[in-house]
Amino acid sequence: MIALVDCNNFYASCERVFNPALNGKPVVILSNNDGCIIARSNEAKMLGIGMGTPFYQAREMLEKHQVAVFSSNYNLYGDMSRRVMMLLSEFTPNLIQYSIDEAFMDLSGLGEGETLRDYGKRIVRTVTRGTGIPVTMGIGPTKTLAKLASRFGKKYKGYEGVCIIDTEEKREKALKACDIGDVWGIGRRHRKRMYYFDIRTAWDFCCKSESWVRKYFTVTGVRTWKELQGIDCIVEDDMTDKKSICTSRSFPGQGINRLEVLEEAVANFTAACARKLKEQDSCCSGLTVFAYTSRFREDIVSYQINRNIHLQVPTNDTQELVSTSVKMLRESWIGNGALYKKAGVIVWDICPDTAIQTSLFDTVDREKQARLAAAIDAINRKNGHNTVKVAVQGFDKSWHLTCEHISKQYTTNLNEVIRVKT
Repeated sequence: MIALVDCNNFYASCERVFNPALNGKPVVILSNNDGCIIARSNEAKMLGIGMGTPFYQAREMLEKHQVAVFSSNYNLYGDMSRRVMMLLSEFTPNLIQYSIDEAFMDLSGLGEGETLRDYGKRIVRTVTRGTGIPVTMGIGPTKTLAKLASRFGKKYKGYEGVCIIDTEEKREKALKACDIGDVWGIGRRHRKRMYYFDIRTAWDFCCKSESWVRKYFTVTGVRTWKELQGIDCIVEDDMTDKKSICTSRSFPGQGINRLEVLEEAVANFTAACARKLKEQDSCCSGLTVFAYTSRFREDIVSYQINRNIHLQVPTNDTQELVSTSVKMLRESWIGNGALYKKAGVIVWDICPDTAIQTSLFDTVDREKQARLAAAIDAINRKNGHNTVKVAVQGFDKSWHLTCEHISKQYTTNLNEVIRVKT
């Protein structure tokens, strides 16, 4: 059996952990630059606040209902996610983190029926007590059915945080009660097509033959169909190790029209991509740098930068990637006073760092480069993120995000930890 553990209203729950006064009150989290609403507590959902609603449009309603508003605090959310995953790893030999607030657990050999349910409840209680984050567990014979069980676990309190699909009767009942658009792997486009064929529920989809599904929904549709039938066919490689990584930001105000400021932003985006490559033990062979002016302003001329390069040898070295991306930006820069509203970096053509094809004509001393990178990483782990960094990453704050409602970094910044007064 496979379990999916999903943190309930994760961003809002993280804010509540350190501010208990928010319990039972509506909470919303804003996107980068406080643009729109990207997360809501259940209380906020009941008020009819929609996902993706621009903040300026909802401001009056939020004030009227005294909704707590927070800017995205990704340092806090990332650290709380790490704590949740560490606790979960104590209960299974095989844990796959699927997203910042979701993870699959292999529960094979850990019991069945009520024994397995009790084990799931124990996990839920341990995570909630240890982190303050409420979680729901769905258990099923496949990842898709576990995901489906998790939805029912959130919807009905009677499950006490753990819903299990372990019989044919339960599977059929769950599929008949699930809209086809709510099935993991069925996107908006496929949902529209399903409706065209009068497929309204997951059960309707399962009643089709495999050959019919393959004809109209290709191999991906067949995989989802088999998962709903109880045949586990989504392997770990399908969910881990990204094939490309992008780090980008929209800039506050009118945008950026100075090369040195845009250079600093691009350098930091590249460093973030390099860090993510190292976290998944991989290297990249392709690098893309892009920047463009606002797409919504008709009173100015539109400009865009989009440069790609294929590296001679795959790498995850921060200095090499940063110097390459900054060079690409400088070569594409035109001093025309354009206000660039967004920029970013994409690393692609990713491969494991244990399977690198070297080049006979490579001029870089890779061994020396690796020793230097390891020393810098060790310093940063001991003394804090970006203690040592490439000079071009700078200290300018003008390109940073607008975060007027951000909470403190309670768990990652010693200057912002909670102080208890006696």
